[in-house]
Amino acid sequence: MLKILEDLILLARDRRQNPVGDSYTNQLLENKTLIKDKILEEINELIEAVETDTNKVHEAADVFYHLLIYLESNNIKIEDIMLELERRKK
Repeated sequence: MLKILEDLILLARDRRQNPVGDSYTNQLLENKTLIKDKILEEINELIEAVETDTNKVHEAADVFYHLLIYLESNNIKIEDIMLELERRKK
């Protein structure tokens, strides 16, 4: 399971270093307005899916993907987030 997360992070980092012309991931990495709008859209879709008990997993996956791309596009490393979460453990 963690391999999937690692692969997604590595993909985002690779696309940032080595852009692929028609890549959706690259479009998100390069367009701050687009990624911000997509995050907000996907979160709203997840909330609606939870409230209506439909497509929850699909919408959660969309939020997760877009959030990871957003973080990467803003130089926020998942490793730093994990360290912060570790510091918060009680």
